[in-house]
Amino acid sequence: MVQENGFDDPMCDAIHPQKITFEDVSSAAFRIKSGIIKTLCVKSHLSKDADIEIYLKNDFLQCTGSFKERGALNTLILLTKEQKQVGVISASLGNHAQALCYHGQRLGIPVTVVMPIVAPIMKIQKCKDYNAAVIVDGQNMSEAKSIAMRLSVEKGLMYVNGYDHPHIMAGQGTIGLEILDEVPDLDAVIVPVGGGGLIAGIATAVKHLQPNVKIYGVESEKCPSMTAAISKGYPEASQIMSTLADGLAVPLVGYNAYATVAPLLDRMIVVKEDWIARAILKLVETEKCVVEGAGASGIAAIMAGMVPELVGKKVVCILSGGNIDSTVLGRCLERGLAAEGRLIKFKVTVSDRPGGITELCKTLSSIGVSIKDIMHERAWVISDIFSVQVKVVCETRGPEHSEILKNLLNEKYEEVNFVCNSK
Repeated sequence: MVQENGFDDPMCDAIHPQKITFEDVSSAAFRIKSGIIKTLCVKSHLSKDADIEIYLKNDFLQCTGSFKERGALNTLILLTKEQKQVGVISASLGNHAQALCYHGQRLGIPVTVVMPIVAPIMKIQKCKDYNAAVIVDGQNMSEAKSIAMRLSVEKGLMYVNGYDHPHIMAGQGTIGLEILDEVPDLDAVIVPVGGGGLIAGIATAVKHLQPNVKIYGVESEKCPSMTAAISKGYPEASQIMSTLADGLAVPLVGYNAYATVAPLLDRMIVVKEDWIARAILKLVETEKCVVEGAGASGIAAIMAGMVPELVGKKVVCILSGGNIDSTVLGRCLERGLAAEGRLIKFKVTVSDRPGGITELCKTLSSIGVSIKDIMHERAWVISDIFSVQVKVVCETRGPEHSEILKNLLNEKYEEVNFVCNSK
């Protein structure tokens, strides 16, 4: 069993994991159909550029902004009468907590959630808005879960693991049923992987009905927990780092999820952070979809050219969540622009005589480069007393336009330090 500071999670046993079945998923679909949104699976405008027929499963359009509602609702419905009266408890950074709180309020079931202090303020407030008992404690998810497990024993509350409880996994698997209903002749599904519950549920449904459909999992390079588990043959806690895809930042994949998905998984993909940022940007610009890093990871894998075998195939990407903090979104968009070579930073030494900086601005304007930020300093310029160093952040149309800018600056000025983050 998963043990947190002496408290066991009875539904997550490493020695005797519980695999879910197709019947579990199909029963969940019937059970939750009136309480969740059957989201559309639409063809993406990105298909042409990728030479892949891409369909986007827009589950970020659920009421609370993520697929987590499916498993949460299925779990709450299956509680005994006594459990519904006492309530449930869980630990979550946000999406699972919101889903439990929202449907708990709808069904009149008390919900307590423990959220670490690093959880986004927006998600904490949403849970409070659903009249749940919200405890903000613990430096990270591990500490928050320890607190939740202790309270579950002290207060007699059922602990609901957000990705490894069998009822959670079965509920998430209903996405797979909807995909097969919406996209005929499907070749592959690309699924974001954190704790593994989503991909376990989807793989169970899809492989039962259409065994030839490939199941791909995708993780950030900052938290490749499932990739490590597949490599070792069992789940083991791995070190994770801060990531744009915070919904995937799970150090130990679920025992039940791993046991369920391991024999069904065709391939795991680990994608770089810059590509996740670029995918978020591309989805905003091209699809008008605002998704979080986890939700954009499938598109990131395609954009990074990591699935060449899918060229000419029909592929579904799961846009799993849209609960991205507005400040994080701003950073992601800027990082995406920089990674695409559209946001450029450089330092150049120009004359400090009248018109020196004006001439630089005219040079940039002459080739259609837009200045986003500019500053200059004199004290640290050692070449001569009549020079000034100018730091510029500007926007270009892309790598080719940036190269034109670089060549022009090098021709015109002797000291240029040009930084471009395009890959």
